Amino acid sequence: MKIAIHPRIDSFSQRWIEYCKINGIPYKKVNCYDSDIVQQLEDCDALMWHFHQANSKDVIFAKQLMYSLQTAGKKVFPDFHTCWHFDDKVGQKYLLEAVDAPLVPTYVFYEKEKAMKWVEEATFPKVFKLRRGSGSDHVRLVKDRQQARKIVRRAFGYGFSQYDAPSNLKERLRLFRYGKTSLKNVIKGVIRLGYTTEFSKTIGPEKGYVYFQDFIADNDHDTRINVVDGKAFAVRRDVRFGDFRASGSGFKHYEKKYFSDEVVKISQDLAKKLNLQAVAFDYVQRNGDYLIAELSYGFCDMTEDCTGYWDEDMNWIEGKFHEQDWMVDMMLNKKSENNVEQNLNFQIDIL
Repeated sequence: MKIAIHPRIDSFSQRWIEYCKINGIPYKKVNCYDSDIVQQLEDCDALMWHFHQANSKDVIFAKQLMYSLQTAGKKVFPDFHTCWHFDDKVGQKYLLEAVDAPLVPTYVFYEKEKAMKWVEEATFPKVFKLRRGSGSDHVRLVKDRQQARKIVRRAFGYGFSQYDAPSNLKERLRLFRYGKTSLKNVIKGVIRLGYTTEFSKTIGPEKGYVYFQDFIADNDHDTRINVVDGKAFAVRRDVRFGDFRASGSGFKHYEKKYFSDEVVKISQDLAKKLNLQAVAFDYVQRNGDYLIAELSYGFCDMTEDCTGYWDEDMNWIEGKFHEQDWMVDMMLNKKSENNVEQNLNFQIDIL
């Protein structure tokens, strides 16, 4: 079996390639942006591409390419079930509601009049989100009806830019104060005040809908449970100081003591039910119950600091690992060894 891999810096692909080299797995690098990409894949059985939600080229065609190849019989990562809802919180609302998953109560409107009627009847605060965005981008706390009305008018008027330069600069400054980003990155944010990103220009403003979630109070952190091929690992993310948002805060904990078996099992069962190759579920708690705020296949690589993972039978496996190895093994219909040290000592037989 031969795997095609589209390489990208700071993506799953770096480890995919390394893992293939270590284990003698036939692979070749391809460029999915080439017009003849389908022809490039004729001698391959699978394509793996960690496309990015903020890359304008990827947003235009990545899913269409992957779905086409999957329809033609090739293995792909991510496949349809795993990524059709990627970076689309509106789609995630319907998916999670359809399978009766524990979703934070969510409200979406496509008509200004109905949205305004809901605002007059709703209780506040609420959380407003755009369907796109990661690291708490485009997420804000709506404290009262006046603020909600203003958001609705804008949503059905000129809309919201994909790139909020002032908020982005504020976040860069926050990370810089805590030593989690560089001065160079702050300067980039200042420069961005003068012009928007290529992604924002290509995709255009978000408009024609409005999305709210209930604000779940008294959460000083959220819990992210990642599931890849049935195996789970986790991170606790503390909220920003003076804020309610945890994603992108930079304050993380990985020790097993922070995570209940309950939320891990919920995540494994839901990933199986939804046929997801890989997923990250973000949870908050209300009265002890775990509620999903959103989900994503394209999570950041966090395993460097993880102390272990849960296997498919909820056994805790202590030690370091690479979740990207499990992704390659999915393409090969093989199960990974328990940790990276063991992986380095075996060779996968290619039939």
